[in-house]
Parts: sequence; C-alpha cells; structure tokens
Amino acid sequence: MTSTPMILLLSGSLRKGSTNEAVLRTAHAVAPSVGVDTVMYEDLARLPHFNPDDDTDPLPAPAAGLRAVLDRADAILICTPEYAGTLPGSFKNLLDWTVGGTEICDKPTAWINAAAPGRGHGAEATLRTVLGYTGAKIVEPACVRIPVGRDALGEDGLIADQKARNQLGEVLGLLASEGER
Repeated sequence: MTSTPMILLLSGSLRKGSTNEAVLRTAHAVAPSVGVDTVMYEDLARLPHFNPDDDTDPLPAPAAGLRAVLDRADAILICTPEYAGTLPGSFKNLLDWTVGGTEICDKPTAWINAAAPGRGHGAEATLRTVLGYTGAKIVEPACVRIPVGRDALGEDGLIADQKARNQLGEVLGLLASEGER
C-alpha cells in the first residue's frame, strides 16, 4: 500500500444532484483531514451492458478503466440508492464487470446507506450478496447509515452537518486501516 491510502468512491446513482453522490463528494472533501486520498469514479454511465462474451482480453475500454482504478485502490467506499427494492441496474452492471476480475478480491470495502430511516435495506442486501461473489472484504464497522435529505446539503452540494462529516471521516479511517493490514 502507498504511504497515503487511496480509497475509490463508487456512486450507484446516475442522477444529477444525487444525495448518494453528495455523500461521496463530502467524503472526498473530508479525506485530507484523516490522511487518505480519494478518487471518485465518474464513468458509470459509460460502461457497456455486461455480456460474459465481452469479459475477455481486450476488455471494452470503459470496463478496462474500471478494473484499473479498482486495482489501484487500497479500499472501496460505495453509496448507492435503492430502486425497486434492490440496486439500480446501472450500478449492478458495474459490479457485474468486476466479477470476472480479481481487483476487488480481499479489498476492504464498505458502503454508506444515505436513505431515509427504514429504506435502502434491499440495496444493502443485494450489495452484500454481489460483493460476496467478487471476494470483497466487507468492513462491517464502516458500513453505516447516514440519512441525507436534500435539505442537509449546503450551497456547495456537500453535507453541511458536522456530525455526518465526522462519521464519514471515521468510515474512511476504518477503510484505510483495513487496507494497511
């Protein structure tokens, strides 16, 4: 691992102004204060539909790019919405592209559930199942719920609440320390 751990931030939402993306952008803003670097994955919409016939060398360029950034990361932090009781199709597609590779295997991984209380459990359950197939090392104490409503965002689009920002810092710290082991 590098001297400064790098955590890959994966948003499961394609929606502009998504609270899930705001969570990860806030984590990115908090990261320097806890001694980690973060990289926000921005190419979810560019990934082709997964087809096992295409999961061969050479991979489609967007899939190869995804696997390369996953390989460089020391840990992964996910924040995804729930649609129809499960993961959004575009994010499930991203995860499908990782099953045939080894980039996530044993990599410390966690998620933030930003949904209102009582919501988002289906996405969490599906995420846990799919990450199990990838061999990700789920860091349970870093899998937390930080409900975020639109009113929680400042003018900069980041979470303004200091308690939530502190929680994000703790999550990043837990992932970084697991990545060092």
